[in-house]
Amino acid sequence: MRAPVIFLLMLFLGLNWSVAQEDYNDCVNALELCPNEVYSVNNIGANVTFCPGCDDDFNFCFATTNTIWFSFTTNNVGGDVQVDLANLVFQISPGQDTHLQATIIEAITPCSAGSYTALGNCESTQPGNFSLNVIGLAANTTYYVVVDGDDTGVGITSPAECAFDISIAGTGVDRLSSDVLLSQSSTSICKDEMVIFIASLQDCPDSIEYQWYINGELVAITSDEIFFTSELNDGDIVTVTNTCYAQCPVVVSTTSPPISVYSFPIDAGPDVSVMPGDVVSINGVTTAPVYTWTPSYLFSDPNSLATLAFPEETIIITLTATENGCTLSDQLTISISSVLVIPNTFSPNGDNINELWEIQGIELYPNNLMTIYDRWGQEVYKASGYSVAKAWDGTTKGKSPVSESVYYYVLDLRDGESEIVKGSITVLR
Repeated sequence: MRAPVIFLLMLFLGLNWSVAQEDYNDCVNALELCPNEVYSVNNIGANVTFCPGCDDDFNFCFATTNTIWFSFTTNNVGGDVQVDLANLVFQISPGQDTHLQATIIEAITPCSAGSYTALGNCESTQPGNFSLNVIGLAANTTYYVVVDGDDTGVGITSPAECAFDISIAGTGVDRLSSDVLLSQSSTSICKDEMVIFIASLQDCPDSIEYQWYINGELVAITSDEIFFTSELNDGDIVTVTNTCYAQCPVVVSTTSPPISVYSFPIDAGPDVSVMPGDVVSINGVTTAPVYTWTPSYLFSDPNSLATLAFPEETIIITLTATENGCTLSDQLTISISSVLVIPNTFSPNGDNINELWEIQGIELYPNNLMTIYDRWGQEVYKASGYSVAKAWDGTTKGKSPVSESVYYYVLDLRDGESEIVKGSITVLR
């Protein structure tokens, strides 16, 4: 829409009009006209292609000099079409014409002049606003509009160059107004509650994927009309868009009302790491009147925010609270140190000092399997559930004492996570 205004300003300031040749100078690059849209265009610097059968090789009611090209495609019923050219602003130079020429063309072969037929009125000397009209166009068919600068007036030495607006309308290109409606399962929810949104397209052929936005930020693209999320905050707005019509696409969009999300503070506290057997002091925070800890058996009082936990293994605990019909939860992890302290020597010599090979922390792996070998690979000890009660006493399978030497152990913790632990033990006498 700016070209005519800029052109007038340049004339007023006495500036020369110098514009690069437009892409739609050629038929193969014809600018597509969509119904009820206005396009600001010009034929400044345009030229013609001279060769038999080329796109500009025709002479209906005017001879071509500096053509520009447009195209349009009729709807699925066809009908009448009117192309309007308005706000003409001509370049004014000595010996330059100030009239436009134009017509609508049917092309059996696109951009091949030998297949052209002129339709409707053909204008050859138009100094101001004018229209091209044609009736009864076929459905789903592409037609062309060619606009040219006249150069036939007395004393004319160069063809007209002009900036103007062009638009198209009529029953042959009109179409139903597309729209999209949006419904949601609720507009008032609790924090983290799932909301389902359903889009419904209205008169939208050739639709593609749905794009979903929360507060203007793209969060999802779906092939169907359903979108669901539990990531909404109070006041959030959900928008859905889609594109209708493959020819002259139209983007349709709609938004939800602001979603009311009820929430309240809840904090189970930071994660903690403790040693086996430790009692853990837990201090949760919430404004809700009703709350509880789970698993309840772990706590001295599962219904108190400040309570004690007695973990036997690494575990996730949950604080759950309810207020105004909304239930929220928060979690923390109590990690039990799983570091094993495995001695690399002991002395089963009868002095009652360091008589057994005891492993600190082994009680955390009750399903373990311990196997001990001598330097020749002979098994001297094996036990499931190795513990203080089953600690190796430096004998071969509980019978004769082994000699002072280096022995090798393989400890399979069998907890589904840890790797097999291997090492050596030195027996001292």
